[in-house]
Amino acid sequence: MAQEIERKFLVKGDFKTFAIEEKKIIQGYLSTVAKSAVRIRISDNKGFITIKGIANKSGISRYEWEKQIPIDEAYDLLELCEDNRIEKTRYIIPANGDLVFEVDEFYGENEGLIIAEIELPNEDSSFTKPLWLSKEVTGITKYYNAMLLKKPFKNW
Repeated sequence: MAQEIERKFLVKGDFKTFAIEEKKIIQGYLSTVAKSAVRIRISDNKGFITIKGIANKSGISRYEWEKQIPIDEAYDLLELCEDNRIEKTRYIIPANGDLVFEVDEFYGENEGLIIAEIELPNEDSSFTKPLWLSKEVTGITKYYNAMLLKKPFKNW
């Protein structure tokens, strides 16, 4: 079973100067139920379908399955998604070793929210925390993209 092991943090201060890449992302959800979420994403003119399961007790690990799909099919599937879309710019920032931070700056209903994620090889992996990282929000479901559709940041 594919496992996603990641930690999430709020972001404060200047992080963009450290980015080596940025990409625009649009995503919608075909399904968001308690046990899983099925996401359609378009990024860099590529389409993806992803299934995510519920997180473990620590909130750091959860099931994730992702496949690239033809871009025209991704656009068609976006039309079938639940109301609203997540729109964001993702900044890729090197961390220590082979690790990278993916920093998402949200737009629309979630304007003002900036979240950094770092995928880890295992739950106890250590990494250097840059000064622009703020409060850790790993496992707090209101920060999941699927939940940001239902309860956008602007309504908190």
